[in-house]
This record gives sequence, C-alpha cells and structure tokens, in this order.
Amino acid sequence: MASRAYSACVLCQKAGIVKIVRRGMSAAPHTQPQSDFLKGELHRKHPGVTNLKTLRLPEELQTAARSIIHRAQVTKLTERMHSLTNFLWSRKRAVDDHSLRKRAVSMEKDLWQKANENRGDVDEEVLEDRIRRKVLSELKRTTYHWTPMKFDEDLGVVYMAARLAGGYAAVKRAMNEIKKRVPSFAPQSLLDFGSGLGTVVWASHSCWGDSLKEMVCVDSSGPMNILAERLLKGDDERTEPHIKHVYFRQFLPVSPKVQFDLVVAAFTLSELPNAKDREEAVMTLWRKTSSYLVLVENGTKEGHQMLMEARDTLLKKQDKTVHDPRPASMFAPCPHEQMCPKLARVHTEPCNFQQLYQPLPLPKHSDQQTEKFSYVILSRTEEPVEAESEGVDWARLIAPVQRRTRHVHCRMCCSDGTLQHVVVTARKHSRDVYRCARNSEWGDQLPMVQQVDEDDQSDSES
Repeated sequence: MASRAYSACVLCQKAGIVKIVRRGMSAAPHTQPQSDFLKGELHRKHPGVTNLKTLRLPEELQTAARSIIHRAQVTKLTERMHSLTNFLWSRKRAVDDHSLRKRAVSMEKDLWQKANENRGDVDEEVLEDRIRRKVLSELKRTTYHWTPMKFDEDLGVVYMAARLAGGYAAVKRAMNEIKKRVPSFAPQSLLDFGSGLGTVVWASHSCWGDSLKEMVCVDSSGPMNILAERLLKGDDERTEPHIKHVYFRQFLPVSPKVQFDLVVAAFTLSELPNAKDREEAVMTLWRKTSSYLVLVENGTKEGHQMLMEARDTLLKKQDKTVHDPRPASMFAPCPHEQMCPKLARVHTEPCNFQQLYQPLPLPKHSDQQTEKFSYVILSRTEEPVEAESEGVDWARLIAPVQRRTRHVHCRMCCSDGTLQHVVVTARKHSRDVYRCARNSEWGDQLPMVQQVDEDDQSDSES
C-alpha cells in the first residue's frame, strides 16, 4: 500500500500538480474550480458545445418543396442550380462612389507619372484625354458590377432547390447557440428581414416550437412571399399552414417602438446595394430587437466583412433614435468586443463555420453536403449566460480541432481579442479541459481555466 501511495505521489509531481492531503483537510482551494464549468455534464456535452450533427429539413418542409419543384417543371434545373450557387458564393459588395473616385485618382496619378517619364512630342490635351479613357476602361474591367436579385417564380424555384436546405442548416446552427447557452430563453415574437423562402421561421420553430406567437416575415419580393406561404401549407392552398401565426409583409413595421424577442436577417445584407443602406438596415433591426439580433451570411471574405461592419456599427456608433437604452453586447461567436483579429492580418481570412446537412433529394444531389457560413449574434438582454463560470474564459474554436496522441491542437479566438494556437494537454491544462478539447468541434467554445500558481495562492492566503 505504501508503494502505491508513493507512486501516486510521484505521478502527481510529474504532472505538475501539488496535492496536500491531511486528515480532516481538503486539497488546496485552487484545485477545486477546474471542473465547475462542466455543470454536471459529460465532457462530450460540455456547456461550450453548440455544434449540431447532420441536419435534415423538417419532413413537412421537404415534402412541400419537392412538390413545388416537381410541379414547376423548370427546364435545366440542375444546371441553373449550380450556376446560381456559384453566383451567390462569388458575390461581392457594390463598390461605393468614394472608393471608386479614390481608385480613379490613384490610377490617373500613376499614368501621368509614367507619361512624364517617357514623354515625347505629345499634345497635353491629347495625353489627358488618352489617360482619362484608359482610367475609365480599366475601372470598367476591374470593378465588380453589383446587380440586385430579381426573383420571378422560376428563379424562386431554382433558389429553393439550390439553397433551401443549406440556408436552413446555417440559420439553425446559429440559433442553437442561443438555445444551448440560454435554455431559459423562450421567444414569443420573431421578425425575419429578407425572409425569402421562410427558412428562418422553420428553423426557429424547430428550436422553440409553440412559444412563438407572432412571426413577421418581411421580403420585398412578392413571388418569394408566395412560395414561402406555399411551403407552409404543404403546397396545398386548402390546408392550414403547418406553422401558425406567420405573417408576410413587403415592408418593415412602421412604428419604431414595436420590438421583437428575436430579429433575424439571413443572407440579406448582401442584397443591399451599399454600405449606407446596410448600416441603416442594421440600425433599424436593432431598434426592433428586444433580446437577440441574429445576422447570417455566406462564409466568404465578403460575408464576414459585412458582418463585421454591422457588428462595429452596433457596438460603436451612437443611435440618434433611442427607444430602448440597453446597449448592444456581443453574444456569439466573438468572445470579445474588440476589432476582429482576422481582419488585422495582412492576408485576411474569413471567420466562418460549417454545418453538415442533407440536401433535398433531387437528381445529382449527394447524401450529405456542407454549408460554410459566417454569423453574428448581438444581445440586448441582461440574462446571465448559462455557460459562464467564474475563473473560466471561453474561447471560440475557429478551425477544425486536430486530435493527436495525448494532445490536441486548438486554434482559437480568445477573450483578449487575440488568435491563439494552443496545444491542450491534460498535464498543462487539466484533465477536464483536455477531455473537453478532444470532444469539441470547429465552432464550439472551449473552456480555458485560469491557472493559479502555488506561489500566488500562498501569497493570497497570507
């Protein structure tokens, strides 16, 4: 027995753990809080886990979508689906006039400099005209020409076939962040701006069910509103809608005092023509938010940057019209309210996440696909977040977790606003944190327990 005790003591010392065992006394206080963050959960279900398994559309929605697509008989559907998907994924923001003028001046300056270096007997006016035409030609060639999406019934059906399942997967994954971390939240009202096919209604209903008593869908496209209503009714006008209390509008509610528990804009900011319109839309949506504002975009550089613009607008700009004085605070995915560290890099990369889903069972569709998306959730509520624990910092995993023998590579965005590559081991970070890391996925939060050195502990006790 004595040799076993000695071996255990040696193992503890090797692991860097100082363990004081006395009759009638417990271990030193700083060894206790390490597993408090688990809140009685298993490591594979720790409070930071918000990822979902492969998602499938609700049966009623899938049946209705297949019926509408079959009845529409759209020619070359598969080719048009691929074309639309590629177009949406490669879409960029419209270039504003200020940036365009700045580029034109810079190009003109460079051309004049080259012309002066190699100048011969060329008339000043002729040279000026030549440079002006060259600048215009280059701007036309290199400037992204943004055009608004105009949906008719055919394009709406193509969009449904291409994007219904992927859009649903992204929105549900974002909403699950709220559902998991704040289980007491039970929204009664929802506003969906740029509602399209109504995927937000279906995703929110799958999360909170009948607690939602009013769901307002706003979309300027009449054909898309009609398709969304057909989906709710299972493509049968005679039946009652599967989800009740859903109202369709082409414009936002007029009164600035009307608020909703949950406000969502999914893949909508990219449909607004310029930065000013996006800022005004985000401010308007925030005024209508009583608890959470959820913004979702494609997981591209453009999508991420639009979301960061919106985030900065709400966290830093003062609203001239204030009906609700509660300020915006960051809920997810950022664990801080500083500048996005990914944008501070020379070669910027989007902060994005992924969700597996089963697409609509159509020809040439695989059994499983991946939706890559970016999202931002801002909170006005003062409810305590369930996952928070004293002495624990929650970092966001921003890349796939790499599991190796006795260690795990984790790339994280941390609460101090930095990106870190942490090699998590049981010896350095505690057994609980290590096991949580092995059971976490890209997009989850990982607990980083604040370690207290033995010297610091003895100083505080004295």
